[in-house]
Amino acid sequence: SLEWCVQTTAGVIDVSAMAREISMLQPQWRLDPNSSRRPLVTAWLVLGVSALALAGIFALLLVAARAPGTGALFPTQDFFRVALIVHVDQSVLIWFLAFGGVLWGLAAPPVPGLSWLAFCIAAAGCLLVAASPFLGAVDPLLNNYVPVLDHPLFVAGLGLFALGVLLHLAGYLRGARSGLSWGDPLAVGTLTAALAALISALSLVWTWAGLSPNWEGKTFYEYLFWGPGHVLQFAYTQILLVAWIWLARAAGRELPLGDRTLSALLVLGVLPLVAVPLVHGLYAPDSAETRIAFMRLMQWGNGLAAVPIGLALLIALMRGSGRAAEPGSLPVRRALVASLTLFAAGGFLAVLIAGSNTIVPAHYHGSIVGVTLALMGLTYHLLPRLGFGRPDAAPHRRACGLRGYGHTAQDRGRRPGPRQPGGQVVHGCHGHRRPAGRDWRHPVRAGGNRRLQPPHDVTLGIASGSQGRRLDGRPGAGSMNSGQVPLAGTLSR
Repeated sequence: SLEWCVQTTAGVIDVSAMAREISMLQPQWRLDPNSSRRPLVTAWLVLGVSALALAGIFALLLVAARAPGTGALFPTQDFFRVALIVHVDQSVLIWFLAFGGVLWGLAAPPVPGLSWLAFCIAAAGCLLVAASPFLGAVDPLLNNYVPVLDHPLFVAGLGLFALGVLLHLAGYLRGARSGLSWGDPLAVGTLTAALAALISALSLVWTWAGLSPNWEGKTFYEYLFWGPGHVLQFAYTQILLVAWIWLARAAGRELPLGDRTLSALLVLGVLPLVAVPLVHGLYAPDSAETRIAFMRLMQWGNGLAAVPIGLALLIALMRGSGRAAEPGSLPVRRALVASLTLFAAGGFLAVLIAGSNTIVPAHYHGSIVGVTLALMGLTYHLLPRLGFGRPDAAPHRRACGLRGYGHTAQDRGRRPGPRQPGGQVVHGCHGHRRPAGRDWRHPVRAGGNRRLQPPHDVTLGIASGSQGRRLDGRPGAGSMNSGQVPLAGTLSR
């Protein structure tokens, strides 16, 4: 080996140049084919893609429920809203947090017994959410952030999924310290996303414990999910930023910010969450002060990391390649460009929101699809590292293009107007009290309709392109309703 070193220093092999090239081509987390992490990571990825597939199926069902002559085929006359709620929860809440499970599984070794138990519980919850409309859950409640069906089975499904995610999160936090480095923004962003999700869960428990038992169900879920829903947007943002940074590196783009600066920005992005205990300690969960405080927290705090990192990515894309791109990076680059475009469009439209009109769904669909496109691109990047064949660029390029350009055209085509299809628009949060006691049924109706773009094109793109052996204040305007995705600088009026 000493002779080999002498030869390399003499110029036979440029070891330093080779090492730099290899480090540019390698992601921060090297997935060893024999690693114990790969099966669990694959399972969480399959769960997320399955949630997207289920969301696409329910998007088609809600269209069929509105078609003439087909309404009688469904369990209830209001199946449009029922399918809408399942579609939203599967395509946002379950898909985003399942991909968070992918990142947490990559960043720390699995805990024997706990990690797979957590996945099985989360998968059971996902399936129960999808099956509940056919098992009697037919009372739709369009509250903000996490819309629900007023039935024990649906609520149990959400609870099981949340429990599975929290158990997986606990296993990740147990081993996260060993692989954590301030010079690795991907590891830091994965940790900050986990902390934001944990704070959201604690906020949910605190809110539930503090809500008055006299609230009749109509407003219960609105108040229950208002604070935790806002906090959860910070977790979604951190997951998005991790995906952006990883995609940029895979595409051979050199960011103008150093790794330590990126890590500092990611920490800054969750720093506003230190105010969450103060809000809960100072105000009642059903007070106007609590609603305004969480609205302002997301409005002014959720863009602290997204804006500078997004601008840095834009500069990197305009500069061109600064390092060697990884093989098959075209779908990755397309997904990154489309994600940045849609997320920025959603942020711009938020500034134009004034009341409950069609700008609101344009804003949050731009944001949601911006996140989905980034995770879609990262899925393409991870597939060969999880033992699948390298995705063919053509179908993925078309999938990203159709979804990205389609939503851009959709958003550009919207002009301020009343939000009508899908049901009435309810301004504010209305409800009444009941004399005493509380059972589990506390429904809420708040917020308007949701204009949908079925996510099944994402699922089909991933499936068709993989050549491997297996496919392993006031609610409404300006807030990201029904589980919407975080937005930098959202203006809620």
